[in-house]
Amino acid sequence: MISPQTKVASPTEKFFVLVAVCCAAAAMPLTFTGPAVALPAISRTLGGSPIALNWVTNAFMLTFGSCLMAAGALADSFGRRRIFLTGVGSFALFSAGLALAKDIVWFDILRALQGLGAAAAFSGGMASLAQEFDGAARMRAFSIVGSSFGVGLAFGPIASGLMIDAFGWPSIFILVVALALLAFGLGARFLRESRDPDATGLDWQGALSFTLALTLFTYGVLRAPETGWSDPLVIALLIGAALFFLAFGIIERVVKRPMLDLSLFRYPRFVGVQLLAAAPAYAFVVLLILLPVRFVGIEGMSEIAAGRMMVALSAPLLILPIVAGLLTRWFSPATICGTGLLISAAGLFWLSHFTAGTAPSALIGPLLAIGTGISLPWGLMDGLAVSVVPKERAGMATGIFSTTRVAGEGVALAIVSAILSALIQSSLGASAGERASVAAQQLVTGNLGAAATNVPAIGHDAIIQGYGHAFSGLLWLLTAITVITAVVVFSFLGRSSSVTPTEDLEQLQEGEDALRVSKA
Repeated sequence: MISPQTKVASPTEKFFVLVAVCCAAAAMPLTFTGPAVALPAISRTLGGSPIALNWVTNAFMLTFGSCLMAAGALADSFGRRRIFLTGVGSFALFSAGLALAKDIVWFDILRALQGLGAAAAFSGGMASLAQEFDGAARMRAFSIVGSSFGVGLAFGPIASGLMIDAFGWPSIFILVVALALLAFGLGARFLRESRDPDATGLDWQGALSFTLALTLFTYGVLRAPETGWSDPLVIALLIGAALFFLAFGIIERVVKRPMLDLSLFRYPRFVGVQLLAAAPAYAFVVLLILLPVRFVGIEGMSEIAAGRMMVALSAPLLILPIVAGLLTRWFSPATICGTGLLISAAGLFWLSHFTAGTAPSALIGPLLAIGTGISLPWGLMDGLAVSVVPKERAGMATGIFSTTRVAGEGVALAIVSAILSALIQSSLGASAGERASVAAQQLVTGNLGAAATNVPAIGHDAIIQGYGHAFSGLLWLLTAITVITAVVVFSFLGRSSSVTPTEDLEQLQEGEDALRVSKA
């Protein structure tokens, strides 16, 4: 028994359920591509230190990523429709509040609350889709959701740039609110309630320890470039994060109904999917944040011009995720995903040869290569995530997968920002003086004027050149990580390519039964 309702949804009802989830999925990328384009304008209006400005993006990603597993468990326990509607409604409310924020601290707080709503909406919506569609239809539905996410990524930067230019940065949240309200209306009308009859509620200890671990780690990594890695507070934050991660692992091993079933990681295909989920974080998503800041804040492009440039990076997500689903008729998911990551790595390496100030037309090729490569696994990831667990555990599966993806994005952005700051500081050299670390942090957030004030001994052109060399070094590092990930993902997904989904489910169920017996 999966749902208290026995009536089978009509094709029309399923269509509108899919549209509701797609609207929510399209709104979510707008919440981090839009503020990335608007960050210099937000900084001019609301002020704030480099750390506070970094939280504009990280606050959303942190709460979104850390709460996805908890939201998936709540969806299984209390109803997927209920969690979806609650999430998308609060997401719309807090998005509207961001447009009215008058202080950077309140802006960051609302971003964190917006991430909570997004987590509930995403987990509830994806788990609901898993109940409405089966087999190949489910894979197609998840591919369409991935394409909807791609629509938000593709048009988010240019739409945000146009709205900022015409109405100011608060207007970027209007489209987010409109999509969220449309998703709420369609979901309220067509979405059927369903839940896992075996669910026992939320694993509060696991949820709290996981969220605290991510929070401490993110704050520590963001603080380190400003105060140094030897700062006692930074050390304490990182040690605290490690202890909470350890506590989370222990809790999940002993709790009766874990939020994260660790037994799943015995299956190579499941592990491969989780590694695949983390890959776009450093091969693609960090560029969605760093490149608009570079284009607008460092190179002096308008928000509209920067938005046009970002279309080259994200436009492939409009079509290629669906193409990837069609390619599975001839190629294995391991081959498609591994090849896509290698293409992205080639694009990253190509982009590293162009420093700040390069003609925009020269960047279109590498940006298209990165976007094309990441679009291939993007179209398969969500469907693969639910293909290795029983249907009743779909909320948990999507929660684990989405947590890996989104939490990985938040962690990757914090780490990459810290690395970029360190590389910039090194590139500026000893002549920058004691204020070099402050200037580097300001350059990471796109505040070129403030950085130049802090290092007056270095000329304007030399600062931009130092930033460009640091950015190229960062891209070399991301290239290497992406290549290694491609090899590992291909190996893990390829090892189980001969196992059918039915056999995967049988093996998984046997593992869960054994786990329950051992705990009893």
